[in-house]
Amino acid sequence: MRIHLTSVFVDDQEQALHFYTDVLGFTTKHDVPVGTDRWLTVVSPEEPDGVELLLEPSSHPAVGPYKEALVADGIPAASFAVDDVHAEYDRLRLFGVEFTQEPLDAGPVTTAVFDDTCGNLIQIQSA
Repeated sequence: MRIHLTSVFVDDQEQALHFYTDVLGFTTKHDVPVGTDRWLTVVSPEEPDGVELLLEPSSHPAVGPYKEALVADGIPAASFAVDDVHAEYDRLRLFGVEFTQEPLDAGPVTTAVFDDTCGNLIQIQSA
C-alpha cells in the first residue's frame, strides 16, 4: 500500500493553482471541470508520477470551521519535504509568502510554516 492522492481544502481553486504552481513550484497533473468546481491536482516536478495533491474546494459546511480551528491553533494542513528549509524560506519570502513560523531547528529536522493564501497553514521540513 502507498499514498497515491492527498488533498488540501482551498478557498479558491484558481488562486490555489497559481500559488501551488507559480510560487511553490508544483506542476499541474489534472485539471478537469466537475460541475462548478474542478478535479485539480498538482505534483512535484521531481516526481511527476508520484503523489498527487488535490486542491479540493472548501464548499462542504464542515470545512470552514475545521480549517479555522487548525489555523487558530497553528496546525499545518500539510507538510512538504524540501532539501534546505532556510533556503526555501528565503526563496518563498521573495514571493511575499507570509510565514507563521520561521525556520526552526528541532534536533534531526528543521521546519517552517507559512500561509498558503487559500486558508491553510503549510509546513516545510528537511531532515
